[in-house]
Amino acid sequence: MSEEKQPTFEENLTTLETIVSQLEQGDIPLEQALDQFQKGVALSKSLQATLQDAEKTLTTMMNDSDQEVAFETPQGGNGDAD
Repeated sequence: MSEEKQPTFEENLTTLETIVSQLEQGDIPLEQALDQFQKGVALSKSLQATLQDAEKTLTTMMNDSDQEVAFETPQGGNGDAD
């Protein structure tokens, strides 16, 4: 059995850019435009979720006790920067 490979973030972004370009040109039939629009909205939501997950990952780090802490939280200090 072969598993379908999920497209990468970059592949989905390229697909979304293609859809937007086609819709902006306005020379596709209405039914196809609606279908492409729906696919674009779904891709947009998926890409946004991926970006939010990446942001959560990048803004979290582990402290010495293996607990996750916000990356912006100063380690030992009052948080005031001069």
